[in-house]
Amino acid sequence: MKKIAILGSTGSIGTQALDVVRNLPEEFSVEVLAANSNVELFARQVEEFRPKLAVLADEAAYKKLSAKKVQGVELAGGRQAFIDAADFDGVEIVLTSMSGFAGLEPTIKAINGGKNIALANKETLVVAGELVTKLAKTRGVKILPVDSEHGAFFQCLQGEDSRTIEKLLLTASGGPFRGKTRDELLNATVKEVLAHPTWNMGKKITVDSASLVNKGLEVIEAKFLYGVDYNQIQVVVHPQSIIHSMIEFCDSSIIAQLAAPDMRLPIQYALTYPRRLPSTVKKLDFWEINSLTFEKPDVETFRGLKFAYEAGKIGGTLPCTFNAANEIAVNAFLRGQIKFLQIYDVIEQAMNRRPIKQNPTLEDLLAEDTATRTLAEDFISRFI
Repeated sequence: MKKIAILGSTGSIGTQALDVVRNLPEEFSVEVLAANSNVELFARQVEEFRPKLAVLADEAAYKKLSAKKVQGVELAGGRQAFIDAADFDGVEIVLTSMSGFAGLEPTIKAINGGKNIALANKETLVVAGELVTKLAKTRGVKILPVDSEHGAFFQCLQGEDSRTIEKLLLTASGGPFRGKTRDELLNATVKEVLAHPTWNMGKKITVDSASLVNKGLEVIEAKFLYGVDYNQIQVVVHPQSIIHSMIEFCDSSIIAQLAAPDMRLPIQYALTYPRRLPSTVKKLDFWEINSLTFEKPDVETFRGLKFAYEAGKIGGTLPCTFNAANEIAVNAFLRGQIKFLQIYDVIEQAMNRRPIKQNPTLEDLLAEDTATRTLAEDFISRFI
């Protein structure tokens, strides 16, 4: 049995990962569960899977959890305990499924501990791609992508030489506002933004999908996962979300990975790699698929993608700035403090005003994240 740790177990990816474990109970031993603050769901997960270690990052939530003692399970609480859980003794693979910049330190902790990474926390590579990939190589650690798009690239490359990649064709659903103009989005509501047409995800990533920031994060992630230049990454809007991504090779052949839009498939492949095992994901029926369509993204209306390419190409601390500003802006939008299109204004202001440091250390990135958040919050305060 493969011993696994799931960081972010109460989120969308974490709960679906546990569905995979339920379907393949003979394959996995859940050694560690870690989450932020959802005490009730987390307590049920701990009771069902009986990990050796269960951690809640939120101190108040941990105090509530500690009253629900489960025999044979060590309980811990606080941010540092969450980070340390990534290097739990005996764990072979760590699924990093927490959201945002908060995933960086636990991922580095796991890599330093020699754990393979099933990476769902794209921000880790966005803000520290060069640092993390170098560290993984030094430690002999595999980074196995969990995003549906990067999982697709990973599958398309099996048996192929990555040096023959001509182009990564990164698909995007287009989100709920595909085809909308800026004028039509001026008063977009939170409810409208969260009404994704094909994927059921957490709130933050759903907002990022609507703004195309999520696709921008994936562009930067792709650069570090596959060692390509930014001019080799082309975003293609594919609203059916059946082709999860494609690779064009130097001989003009294109290989695509297709499946129903269900995150349990890339999660399972990352956890069971290099084996393929039966899953509960719905089979595609090509007699029922009427069409597969493709469009060019509108980067003038949905400026998040354009900002991501700019941040990635310049590099240094700028992708960290881009990510931190977006996280603050999305939270402000979800709280009703700013409008949807103002997310872009917050990102643009931060990218224009923060100094850029090349070859940043982890300490540089932690400092940049903090400074950008302060700047973004100050800018948002002017809208309120």
